[in-house]
Amino acid sequence: MAPENNAKPETGPKMVPVTKPKGWVVLVLRLLALAATASATIVMGLNKETKTFVVATVGTTPIKATFSAKFQNTPAFVFFVIANGLVSFHNLVMISVNLFGKKLDYKGLRLAMIAIFDLLNTVLASAGVNGAVYMAELGKHGNSHARWNKICDRFKTFCDHGGGAIIASFIGLALMIVISIISIVKLAKSKSNTPLLGEP
Repeated sequence: MAPENNAKPETGPKMVPVTKPKGWVVLVLRLLALAATASATIVMGLNKETKTFVVATVGTTPIKATFSAKFQNTPAFVFFVIANGLVSFHNLVMISVNLFGKKLDYKGLRLAMIAIFDLLNTVLASAGVNGAVYMAELGKHGNSHARWNKICDRFKTFCDHGGGAIIASFIGLALMIVISIISIVKLAKSKSNTPLLGEP
């Protein structure tokens, strides 16, 4: 018997449309990463504490000296500020590209460049925060073997602000890892959908 209403029989399995991740998800993640790394940069960059201590006593007269703790005194903290500042600038540029630069794609290189720069900035953020963590641990507990005394018992505010900056940087690093994974997945999907050479 012929099929009713001239309906054609189904010849293959049904195609289920795949929902692509929304572009605003990456945008929100970049905004959060920008806020975290920018906060870490500003807090550490403005981190300074000055105190006056009695260093000696001559008779009954105390001899006082003023000391300052600031991030410029530690190369690891300087690198921390530079690294988080660069990651913040990267996310600011990527947000602009996401909003206004979609027409600037050249032969599919846009996704590849974004994935590469995301990965490089993730490594940069990781290096900056891990170097700062090492120095923060040294400042908090010292090193009895090297006879390096701790300073956080004397400069508590400086250490508290530094710890807050490190926490913000770790949050930014975690977000950058997620963003990098999404960028690489997008790049892989775009390559898999690209026809091979010689194919129509």
